[in-house]
Formats: sequence, C-alpha cells, structure tokens
Amino acid sequence: MPLHDHIRRLSPRRFAVALPLVAGGLLSGCTGIPEGTQAVTGFDLDRYLGHWYEIARLDHSFEEGLDCVTADYSMRDDDGVKVVNAGVNLETGEPNVAEGKAYFIGEPSVARLKVSFFGPFYGGYNVLELDPDYQHALVAGPNRDYLWILARTPTISQDTYQGLVERAAELDFAVDDLIKVEQGQTCPPH
Repeated sequence: MPLHDHIRRLSPRRFAVALPLVAGGLLSGCTGIPEGTQAVTGFDLDRYLGHWYEIARLDHSFEEGLDCVTADYSMRDDDGVKVVNAGVNLETGEPNVAEGKAYFIGEPSVARLKVSFFGPFYGGYNVLELDPDYQHALVAGPNRDYLWILARTPTISQDTYQGLVERAAELDFAVDDLIKVEQGQTCPPH
C-alpha cells in the first residue's frame, strides 16, 4: 500500500486539506522541483507570509470536493514557517483544517521550501511565478502533478488568471485539467 494511503487511513481529516504545502510532498515523498522549472529568486519570505486564497488547482485526492480553500503562513520560533490550510466541502458543510511546518531548501532568497504535515515526511513547495507586489503566485509540488494558483484576494482579474495559466502551460503543466476553486459568498468568513 502506498505511503499516502497509510497516511489517509491514519488521519483522514488531518490531510483532507492539502494546499501547495501538503499534497506535492506527502504523495511523492520528495522535496524536488519539476524538471525544467526554476523557483523564484530574490524571494522575500516576510512579504509572502499571511493569508492566501486558492484560485485554481490541479485536482488530487487530498483536496477532492473542497472549496473556499485558503493558506495562512506565519513564522515559527525555529525560523520555519507555520502553515495552516483550510477548506470546506460545500456539499456537506464540513470544514477541514491541517497545520504543518515548512523550511527553506537552500538559500532563503530562493522560493523552494520543504513542508511537513506528518512526522518526518517532507514534500516540495516551489513558487514558480510571483508578481512584484506578492499578490498572486504559481506554486508547484515536486512534479507536474501538483499546481496551484494563489492570490491575496478571493478573486483575480481574468487577465491575471490567463497570464498565470499561460505561464503554467509554457512549463508543461496540464492546464486543461485546472479546476477553479469556489471562493464566493457561500464560503464561511475567514
């Protein structure tokens, strides 16, 4: 049985929400970056911290059926990053929250981190595209199975969204499989 099946059987609620910092690594067990891609350089963690909304994703079992998905990043006492991912199944009304920790892989000026939501298992979190104002980001796990479009606001302009999708396509992600995440009035307040 694959590791991710054991993890889900042990604690299904804990792993029901998997934003960029969960899914990529726990399913694959590595902290890599998709071949042929590069993480953002000149990265400023202080500017990246705070509240982000998931705008779109390549779907996977960890987030299946979830909308209103958000991530909150804050500093930990050990110089790591505290990660709190939250989402809601709008059909059942059931909220899901997962808390984890992340640390830089290499220099903190390069947007490559490893994240853990379960013991010693870490996965890759790679910021591949980030606007100068830190308002929207394109994030990948360790391979092309995991991709997220994140924003500081629940919605972004169609032009911004299309630009991020086009960038993902240039990097050979399966953009036709992206699903948009509901972030509307049906979402509970954050």
